[in-house]
Amino acid sequence: MSALDRFLPNTWIAYLSMEIAIRPEIPSYSGGLGILAGDAARSAADLNLPMVFVTLASREGYLRQSLDPERGQAEQPDRWDPARLATPLPAMAAVEIEGRPVWIRPWLHVLESPTGGAVPVLLLDTDLAENDAPARGITGPLYGGDDALRLQQEIVLGIGGERLLAALGFEISTYHLNEGHAALLPLALLRRHPMRSEPAMVPDLPYDRERVLERCVFTTHTPVAAGTDQFDYALVDRLLGDFIERPVLQRLAGADRLNMTRLALNLSGFVNGVADRHRETAERLFPGYPIRAITNGVHPTTWVHPALARLYDRIGPHWRHEPELLVRADTIDPSELRAAHAEAKAGLIAAVRDRAGVTLDPTRPTLVFARRMTGYKRPMLVLEDPERLARIAADLPFQLVFAGKAHPRDTEGKALIARIEAAARRLAGRVPVAFLPGYDFALAKTLVAGADLWLNTPLPPMEASGTSGMKAALNGVPSASVLDGWWVEGCIEGVTGWAIGDPGRGPETHGAALLDKLEHTVLPLFHRDRDGWTRVMAAAIAKCGSVFTSHRMMRRYATEAYLNAAIRPFV
Repeated sequence: MSALDRFLPNTWIAYLSMEIAIRPEIPSYSGGLGILAGDAARSAADLNLPMVFVTLASREGYLRQSLDPERGQAEQPDRWDPARLATPLPAMAAVEIEGRPVWIRPWLHVLESPTGGAVPVLLLDTDLAENDAPARGITGPLYGGDDALRLQQEIVLGIGGERLLAALGFEISTYHLNEGHAALLPLALLRRHPMRSEPAMVPDLPYDRERVLERCVFTTHTPVAAGTDQFDYALVDRLLGDFIERPVLQRLAGADRLNMTRLALNLSGFVNGVADRHRETAERLFPGYPIRAITNGVHPTTWVHPALARLYDRIGPHWRHEPELLVRADTIDPSELRAAHAEAKAGLIAAVRDRAGVTLDPTRPTLVFARRMTGYKRPMLVLEDPERLARIAADLPFQLVFAGKAHPRDTEGKALIARIEAAARRLAGRVPVAFLPGYDFALAKTLVAGADLWLNTPLPPMEASGTSGMKAALNGVPSASVLDGWWVEGCIEGVTGWAIGDPGRGPETHGAALLDKLEHTVLPLFHRDRDGWTRVMAAAIAKCGSVFTSHRMMRRYATEAYLNAAIRPFV
């Protein structure tokens, strides 16, 4: 019996994502999208959901980040060998790209749950002797290369993923597309179902679209139109050839360019955004499409620090399976909660010392900003008035920790890292500021548990959900965040954390509003009312940590999407 045979008879849901953070040693992810997919897989294993997860092997990873002598970002490939942590499966499938067959082999990683469940994760690999050199490199870098490489990767994920699932013996009835990267999968399904009656139900669409809608679920994470993957039809014609008629593709994916989000919207019977606010944003971006909201969540066992987990075992022994039990966190003895957090904070302080050479004071509040380094995340917001920041710190001392990778082609993101480093030098001796290179799965676990306050400052409405603050809340770390994404649902002012900015005032006011909140509310509470601060910590766990979990998220997908994919009009 092979490692896969145990899953074949009872697996009927496939979840496809360009990136999945399976474990820290497998760098097949770049950030939040992959971490979310990994948490979805971990909860699926915990809950024994009949699912298989499909992603690319991405042998070169996303990037390995360091700082160059000028304290700017330097990056190298983050190579890994699937043979170390996965098993090659005895099946291959081919897709046609530029008129030639490109062969794909899956590697199997079985993600085991401590509760006894498990889900298979398939990593698709084109680095095979059967392929020529360009084809072997398709599943090398994650999000690397030009549009041609990106489209080839999406052909492998969507068309190749569907073919390999069938070749391996899976009988899939529902496909979940995590973002638009896998949108060619429902297109492949559509080709198999030409219309059985005349005239066609939809002009220029001689296929039975309803049969595809019944089988596809699409989660969009895109808060802005520019964030969708789009490809010139000349490139599509060159790579895909006559895979499907051009008029059909233009009808489904856009007249001028192939828009992968539009394609997924038109071929999925259930579409959702990843927070209530994001649903509103997505409906404005794509008017006419009914879009639901299933707010993201994070995997409790993965992100809770062991010191906190020991406390949770006492208030609800089954909290790992039923994180709703963490609503009892307000019964934890305050001194024990502070002691557990001090243990987690010690790990953060050690990481800062090791990675940045900065020694932090364990008695000072540590404010952490750890996100992808890109313009709309606004990491410099807290640093935009350094002299005022220093004056606040003179009366109410605190320290700042930053981490995050910039995409190799994101010159603005790289400049932000250099600006943080320059601000750290300018504030030396007044406000300790540290930037930690190499932000990844493992470092994220240290930061979300050891911070005292989690900072989140995106430019609204560009935060689709944001899950880092959820991870912090699970560890009793409150957030100070702009009211966007999940924080619209999670913020109870002064109870679970604090909002940045006033309704009706523009984002240009957020920098001053953040410093106001720190100076007059957050830091005085930390320094002058430790019991009050501990109550906020407990409330963050009870009112956010117990709710914003991937268990709740996956239960909602199972009952609302996988079992009840609705068919809606064509737009």
